[in-house]
Amino acid sequence: MVLAAICSIQIGAAIATELFDQVGPAGVVFLRAIVSAVLLTLIWRPGFRIAPEARKVTLAFGVALAGMNLCFFEAIERIPLGTAVTLEFAGPLTVALITSHRRRDMIWAGLAAAGILLLSGGIGDEALEPWGIALALIAGAFWGSYILIGKRLGEKSSGGKGLAVAMAISAVICAPFGIAAGGIELLDPHVLAIGLAVGLLGSALPFSLELEAMRRLPSNVFGVMMSLEPAVAATVGFILLSQGMSLRQIVAIGLVVAASAGALWSTRAPAPIEL
Repeated sequence: MVLAAICSIQIGAAIATELFDQVGPAGVVFLRAIVSAVLLTLIWRPGFRIAPEARKVTLAFGVALAGMNLCFFEAIERIPLGTAVTLEFAGPLTVALITSHRRRDMIWAGLAAAGILLLSGGIGDEALEPWGIALALIAGAFWGSYILIGKRLGEKSSGGKGLAVAMAISAVICAPFGIAAGGIELLDPHVLAIGLAVGLLGSALPFSLELEAMRRLPSNVFGVMMSLEPAVAATVGFILLSQGMSLRQIVAIGLVVAASAGALWSTRAPAPIEL
């Protein structure tokens, strides 16, 4: 589920860049959020009367989703996809380190960190905007929060009902930014068609898979597994956006793949599957 989510979200991000000139990153994020909210509501049919004990965590998850996506899409308008995700991964890596209870998990986190450093070799390049770097790091902070809060949301809600409500909250938060950036162009049929694809591939499908995965994996293992994200992003950027990969990036991909495989191997026993 984690691997499928990673591939889906990066392909969705690459497709979304086609709309930046028309509606801007914030417009894309708004379309993505509202499409995802509608799809998840139709699938899970959540009751929007949230139980008191789940209100704060659902609201916090919606805020994390909005902040993560707004900052990330603003970042990939300014810096390459692979570099942006590499910087953003500082959030999940921090979660993996903070929540780890076994020494072996520190090894995998360290291996992933080495891959991130290699993939980040272009940070000193004048072509990379400092604001783009800052936005990617802020997105990483929201991503780390998303992992921690998502674990709690998965425990307090059944299926994807909590996610559907949180995505609706995210869409409301993103609306002012998206409408201001996109304006009337948001109603263009071409924009809406791509927005539908981006919403499905970039939010509804991967977030549903991740939420189910977070129910079954410890936060630290989930965080280290997400180290595949920079490698997949660099590969997608190379294939779909013609953003080149160096030998250093290929070596880095090997390191993060090894870190993720190690995280899977170190999981002692699978959690029972919930039906």
